[in-house]
Amino acid sequence: MGIPCHNGQVTGDGGRLVLAGAPIGQAGDVSPRLREALEDADVVAAEDTRRLRRLAAELGAEITGRVVSYYDQNEAGRARELVELLREGRTVVVITDAGMPGVSDPGYRLTNLAVEAGVTVTALPGPSAVTTALAVSGLPSDRFCFEGFPPRKPGERARRLAALAGEERTMVFFEAPHRLASSLTAMAEAFGPGRAAAVCRELTKTYEEVRRGGLGELAAWAEGGVKGEITVVVAGHVAGAEEQDMDALVAQVDRMVAEGTQRKLAVAEVAKGAGIPKRELYDLVHRRSATP
Repeated sequence: MGIPCHNGQVTGDGGRLVLAGAPIGQAGDVSPRLREALEDADVVAAEDTRRLRRLAAELGAEITGRVVSYYDQNEAGRARELVELLREGRTVVVITDAGMPGVSDPGYRLTNLAVEAGVTVTALPGPSAVTTALAVSGLPSDRFCFEGFPPRKPGERARRLAALAGEERTMVFFEAPHRLASSLTAMAEAFGPGRAAAVCRELTKTYEEVRRGGLGELAAWAEGGVKGEITVVVAGHVAGAEEQDMDALVAQVDRMVAEGTQRKLAVAEVAKGAGIPKRELYDLVHRRSATP
């Protein structure tokens, strides 16, 4: 069944797809153009229609067009329906829960179909968790890459991160709060526990928090539980840096042993603080101590 529009009239010579950036926190961060777009659209395709209604109320926008759901599970079928309306000359606005449609949010399929159909595709720029986190991280921002969400399965995640171990650009990831600790631990194993990073939580919201440190340190912190929307920024690879990180951990173990701590206990304490496997550090300490 197709999607009817509110006025039954064609909006112009050709349809127009508008990808609307939504606030990642504060509603006041959006531009007046978003309010106008929501009011003028023939169809508003929203990832969450209830959140759209709340946002419209906060903006004082009266949506007169048809509102339809557009989320991961129905994106493929809905995109085909929407592109037919675009072919008829309608204006369709796509808006997701936060950020920009198509950037780790529904939107790519419809954009691709609209481009193939020769329909005008434009965007209303808005707040971005990617660039906001990058800016406040304190890490190099002249060259960066966005890696989205790491794979959920540990094996796939480990392989993906291993492939990024030599990436020299600053990396930006999204992650769910309940997977943050395990992801940071996996990053510490792949990139080294001392690799500089920042965990950015609830950006632009009341309880915004930016935690900076080495990946091992951040992984240990996240074990206590973290809530909210999470963006992780990780420094790029610098030749020799990971080896220097491990040298520092071995030196820390040696100091504790010299002060009377048993080697096994020292390794366990240092490894836990660094967020790396005990066996990895123990083997390195053993090899170093056995080297004449």
